[in-house]
Amino acid sequence: MVKKIDTTLAVLGGGPAGYVAAIRAAQLGADVVLIENKELGGVCMNRGCIPTKALLRTSEIVSILKKSKEFGIEDKGINIKWDVSNERKNRVVKSLGLGLDQLLPKSGVTVLKGRGTIQNPKMISVWTQEEEIEVHCAKMIITTGARPLVPDIENIHSEGVLTSNEALHLEKVPESMVIIGAGVIGLEFATMFSAVGSKVTILEMMDRILPIEDTEIATELLKIMKRQGISFKLAATVQRIEQTEDGLEVHYIDKDKNLTLSCEKILVAVGRKLNSDSEDFKKLGLNINNGALVVNENMETNIEGVYAAGDVIGGNLLAHLAFMEGKTAAENALGIAGRVNYNAVPACIYTNPEVASVGMTEEEASSAGIKVKVGRFQFRNNGRALCLGERDGFVKIVVEMDNTIIGGQILGANASEMISEITLAITLKAKADTIADMIHPHPSLNEAVWEACADAVGRAIHKI
Repeated sequence: MVKKIDTTLAVLGGGPAGYVAAIRAAQLGADVVLIENKELGGVCMNRGCIPTKALLRTSEIVSILKKSKEFGIEDKGINIKWDVSNERKNRVVKSLGLGLDQLLPKSGVTVLKGRGTIQNPKMISVWTQEEEIEVHCAKMIITTGARPLVPDIENIHSEGVLTSNEALHLEKVPESMVIIGAGVIGLEFATMFSAVGSKVTILEMMDRILPIEDTEIATELLKIMKRQGISFKLAATVQRIEQTEDGLEVHYIDKDKNLTLSCEKILVAVGRKLNSDSEDFKKLGLNINNGALVVNENMETNIEGVYAAGDVIGGNLLAHLAFMEGKTAAENALGIAGRVNYNAVPACIYTNPEVASVGMTEEEASSAGIKVKVGRFQFRNNGRALCLGERDGFVKIVVEMDNTIIGGQILGANASEMISEITLAITLKAKADTIADMIHPHPSLNEAVWEACADAVGRAIHKI
């Protein structure tokens, strides 16, 4: 017999957008049912943000140890036990997962673990291990996320060819790895495996890395990663993959030349595919454009009462943006007007050093016909950076002619922690003068943000 549940709001998908939407709706007094077929926390917690950063911490420590002589510490050799690093990564993921398992019910959210299928705008059928449940709802939010994109390359499904999902579960560090794609995922995994001893080569079909990032930042990061021993083949097109007795071969075209690379493992990191291709979405009549569910500023789809948030609506596939989109969708579904400020969405890349950006780049402003001034400050002139032995990189601030900050980019240690100051400035429409007059602690890496803002208005103190 089919069980029936009546609720105010049903959320399909328990990733960052989904669980935040559910908790926010419960805070507003709604009865909420959250439906998730796999692990709560979605890709971010289980197969993305969290596990990669846990393993990147291992590679970061290895990189620090390699510089130990500079700090007067005798190097006795580094013995990397990747299986132990993986066990630590699994503990981190498990800890956060258990916390979420407790948080949702404590917040008043009913969680159904099972496969959900939308029958109509007011009902979702859920198949759990025990039973079938009909969830009848006044409103619903779709937060089904995305998955690794696997391109149409001959023999792409060969043994030893990995997506980010499988790469997070390798029992040992491969001696060599070819990474297809020089975007965020590819560069983070290159940083991870290169630091712990893998010979890494990146193949990218475009003529640059990080195509949506500031050109200066991308160019400088490329130089740094090459110094770290990572090889790059840009403007290279992969033709096919072949298995050999010794491992794998990647056949590619570079400047009209047919070339081959041999390696132990191949990582496919060319992007993500939105989970919008289910038949029930099509039957419901949802408007889908280039694979993304189309929503308005209220996060509502073309079907009244049906909202969507997170990766499935496209744009920047960022967990923290999904948090805010989920929150906004829940608020609007319950009659509270909310908006996402897409002009102030930070993005972080956890390479070594890190990259972080928010707002407009200099190129984007120019393309939009906005006259801007740019302030820069190099970390090699920052006292804290030199103390840490992290002199690579710089801060770049983009301001309008009235000194209002509209963008900022950071290449450097802890960039992901520093970008929030610039994000706040853009959110508040602050002027560079304000940051230039704000007292920053000394010595600190954030002084580079202060100096870059001061440089934009013509009064940097320590810029050489």
